[in-house]
Amino acid sequence: MIVSAQQNIGTELDMGSSGTTPRNWRGIGLAMLVISVVMSLVLLAIFLLSPDIPRQPEKLYLSLSDLENPEYQVYVPKLYWTSDSEIIQETRDGNLIRQNLETQKTTILLSNTSYMSLQMTSAKLSPDLQNLLLISKSQKIAGVSFMATYNVYNVRSREIWNLSPPGKNATSLEFADWGPHGSQLVFIYKNDIYYQEVASGPALRLTSSGDPERVLNGISDWTYQEEILHNYAAHWWSPDGARLAYLMINNTVVPRMELPHFVGADYPICARYAYPKAGQSIPQVKVFVVNLHGPSHTVEMFRPLTFEYREYYITLVMWVTNTQLAVQWLNRPQNLSLLTICDTTTGACMEKYRTSSDVWISSQAAPVFSEDFTFLLVPVKQGGQGDYVHIAMFSTQLGGKENSLQMLTSGEWDVTGIVAYNTNNKTVYFLSTEDKPRTRHLYSVETLGSLNRTCLTCDLIPDCNFVDVEFSPGGSFFILFCKGPGVPHVSVHRTHDPKDFQMLEDNQPLKTSMFDKDLPETLYKSIHIDNYDLPIRLTLPSGYQDSEYPLVLWLPEAPGVQQVTEEFTFGWESVLVSSFHIIVAQFDGRGSKNQGLNLLHEIDRKLGSTDAKDYIPVVQQLKQLPFVDPNRIGVYGKAYGGFLTLKLLSLPEELFACGIAVAPITSFHLHSAVLSERYLGMPSQEGSAYMVASVLNNIQKLRDQRFLLVHGTADANVHFQHTAELLTRLIQAESNVTSRVYPDEDHFFLSKGSQHHLSLSVVTYLQSCLDIGGIRQRDL
Repeated sequence: MIVSAQQNIGTELDMGSSGTTPRNWRGIGLAMLVISVVMSLVLLAIFLLSPDIPRQPEKLYLSLSDLENPEYQVYVPKLYWTSDSEIIQETRDGNLIRQNLETQKTTILLSNTSYMSLQMTSAKLSPDLQNLLLISKSQKIAGVSFMATYNVYNVRSREIWNLSPPGKNATSLEFADWGPHGSQLVFIYKNDIYYQEVASGPALRLTSSGDPERVLNGISDWTYQEEILHNYAAHWWSPDGARLAYLMINNTVVPRMELPHFVGADYPICARYAYPKAGQSIPQVKVFVVNLHGPSHTVEMFRPLTFEYREYYITLVMWVTNTQLAVQWLNRPQNLSLLTICDTTTGACMEKYRTSSDVWISSQAAPVFSEDFTFLLVPVKQGGQGDYVHIAMFSTQLGGKENSLQMLTSGEWDVTGIVAYNTNNKTVYFLSTEDKPRTRHLYSVETLGSLNRTCLTCDLIPDCNFVDVEFSPGGSFFILFCKGPGVPHVSVHRTHDPKDFQMLEDNQPLKTSMFDKDLPETLYKSIHIDNYDLPIRLTLPSGYQDSEYPLVLWLPEAPGVQQVTEEFTFGWESVLVSSFHIIVAQFDGRGSKNQGLNLLHEIDRKLGSTDAKDYIPVVQQLKQLPFVDPNRIGVYGKAYGGFLTLKLLSLPEELFACGIAVAPITSFHLHSAVLSERYLGMPSQEGSAYMVASVLNNIQKLRDQRFLLVHGTADANVHFQHTAELLTRLIQAESNVTSRVYPDEDHFFLSKGSQHHLSLSVVTYLQSCLDIGGIRQRDL
């Protein structure tokens, strides 16, 4: 065909060269010019008269430097109630304001210019709104306790003075905070409690047993801060401010852990603190109440006879009335719990509710007390599906034993917290998973009649399926903290009509910054394992259907947690998805919470076996997805997740191309007594469970695996000792292990430089082991 065409063209040219009449080339050219001009005018008219079609700008990829930009941070304002209809708010621009929700009147208590000129790390306003407690020069000691300088600033006179014990000046304190009324406050110096009736008054020493090495009054040690109370303060004001309850924690018999700090001195400096490991002595703890009005008088709350000769923990302290105190006691095996009501004038405690179990007792939200009722979260059987957590209402006097119980809720879902009880309309407000395990909504239930239940936040605000709330003192309003799946925001609502609300913070700067970014997509799936339907969350690159991508399985940091929720996430794992097109998968298997207690308790005495095995069918199912490259699967975990990472890499199924273990627990003999004994029991009685749970016994299976090992040498939660033991065995086995050691870094990698370096190290390692060389490292 090509030859034929060439021949035709040649013939035509020969004909044109004969003696025929020549063509009028000038006329033809002029005609073509006219036609071109006309066509140009037509096209111009079409362009000018056509409606504008906006051109979609090319989306930009997320980078690590984006996440370090304040505009990409979720801002949650500091809020607290001063009355049933007034709140104090620290705004985004730094003003401290008071807002009346009934009149909508807003008053600036302290401008941002005055606020910033005080040069403090943070500040707290006194209940009478007259004084600010200024906190500066704060530092963390031994990864556990805090020291800071505290000053008091009078808003009216602008006078400022240092908060110190008598005879001291400009001294660092462990803690200071306001009481519930006026400008009364307490501070803690060398583990003793001091009280001031007014901010400018003299300090009265309330305790004298404090010892920096052994005894703490009013503040938590490592065990109570990290494992029991989850709070540094360990004291509680009575509602009228006339009494103060506090814990005295005695660590005399608890072994010490040493954290060496290598950098910046000729010799390493060691910080020592009490850290009970599995099977070792635990802190001895007592509850005292001191009378603040009149002569100082201190009374000990007597523990129940059941715990007279047993080791125990105190898991809850809260005031019921101005003279009655609720104290919850938990035995060391964590399978017997007693809630008592104590008379603070005599110290006598009466048992209110007893919980016992064949496995461990899960920590539950605090009870709610009223004059006539007590509301507790208790496990209740729901047919053949086992126990779920629901609200029980007891109707007896506070000082008496329970003899009447009514369940307010039921179903195959969990109540996660009781947040308020309104005595006027006889209604309990609570948070639950009734909609889906991955959501959290606010519900109300009437305590009279047919127990009508209503969801107050379902479909209230778009993209708001995971919430927390805080009610005003009288219950007329509640602050709604919307945590996802959309960008988090904070609003305040009328309780009787939640649709009547005011937005307090919408995080518009974050929304604007995200607008032109190539953001990940979220897909929820499930898998059926051993009669359970278990959820999976996939975070995927936009347009993920068009190709096959590598995948990283993201493991939980602790046993008994929930990963698959609709909470907003915007961390460096989002950079992995956006910039490097790595799918991130999360899974809630056996041992996870908020899907019934049967599922949670499946890992009793089986850490690293039952939960690790669940990941085998999960990964096998993920490999079948059309957008997942089955040959490029990795696994990442920190702490307990690091332990699981090493366990999964040692499985014979060889599911992963590589793994990353950050601060991994390698032996539960070396870990916290509270956590280890909760899931595995006492080492002296459950030696085989501890052996199975140790990765130090799997060295030959790990020897040839490809993984990155990361740890900070000053980690107070999972000690570097775990990694040192593992590295020693890997070296002896001649394993070519890759590791990153961060000198003087703690568990949370607080230094910005170390955070950035760790993120880069993880990204670079995943690029190499998952063969992502074709995607360049974009502006990290």
